[in-house]
Amino acid sequence: MAKIDFGGVLENVVTREEFTLAKAREVLKNETIAVIGYGVQGPAQALNMKDNGINVIIGQAPEFKADWDKAVRDGFVPGKTLFSVEEAASKGTIIQYLVSDAAQRILWPKVRQCLKKGDALYFSHGFSITYKEQTGVIPPADVDVILVAPKGSGTSVRRNFLAGTGINSSYSVFQDFTGRAEERTLALGIAIGSGYLFPTTFEKEVFSDLTGERGVLMGALAGIMDAQYQVLRENGHTPSEAFNETVEELTQSLIRLVDENGMDWMYSNCSATAQRGALDWRPRFRDATLPVFTELYEKVRSGEECARVLKSTGAPNYKEVLNAELSELGNSELWRAGAAVRKLRPGKK
Repeated sequence: MAKIDFGGVLENVVTREEFTLAKAREVLKNETIAVIGYGVQGPAQALNMKDNGINVIIGQAPEFKADWDKAVRDGFVPGKTLFSVEEAASKGTIIQYLVSDAAQRILWPKVRQCLKKGDALYFSHGFSITYKEQTGVIPPADVDVILVAPKGSGTSVRRNFLAGTGINSSYSVFQDFTGRAEERTLALGIAIGSGYLFPTTFEKEVFSDLTGERGVLMGALAGIMDAQYQVLRENGHTPSEAFNETVEELTQSLIRLVDENGMDWMYSNCSATAQRGALDWRPRFRDATLPVFTELYEKVRSGEECARVLKSTGAPNYKEVLNAELSELGNSELWRAGAAVRKLRPGKK
């Protein structure tokens, strides 16, 4: 492991230079990786491993035709590398459990019966294990239980892999039956194309992930965009102007500078007026949102958010409710303006 200074705090990380793809192939040469679920993370991780020369099969319920057909289009062959969930789980030596958190609870009795002594049960989210009292996902004692959690969507995992970069991933070993659990975990992390790997626990992974998704990454981001857009529109600004100042400049300009060199560099390379205002108002926004983040983290830690997810996603009308919520978001003036702006970008038809 390399010891890296993260802002004055030393952390251990695993890089591709330390744990090479050649080493990963050697570790996994006698393994069959059964990717269960071809929805969000499944396609990206499966295709990246396949491209890296790893033996991959897919387990997907045929009745979910869209996901089954996508696997076929991506080159997986029914009866050879594409099977039902139970058949793939039985054939695999490493079972990558990549269906949704709600589906993991439902499918667990079937997957549990397919696990063999010495198999590895792999997750990309700590949810089912951390909240096992609510999910019922309790692995047998004679398998490895491991995690590699890419810090990005499946789409980003695949795009970054094809671009030659990679999404950074956290990793953890919850249960080491074989004595090879960590080696298997790191090999899989490299095989799916991680930029680098940093250690965590199943619990810390899910606590940070649920907080991040509900916070800066999605919930808070969308919420503050709604608020700023509303204020600009109420003060007479056009939808185009309000959207450009709220979203377009962030996504097409400033966030790219943050990505390349950090927030301080971005501040140093904008106008003095913008710089002064951002420095003055940053503490106000921090202080205003800190209580919300504190409440959010406590609800994640207590399991309240888990209960909310399981209850809502398990409701018989969940798809209808979800589609209505997404439709309300997409049909808001803010995001209809966004669709128009994106069409006007140079090179777009």
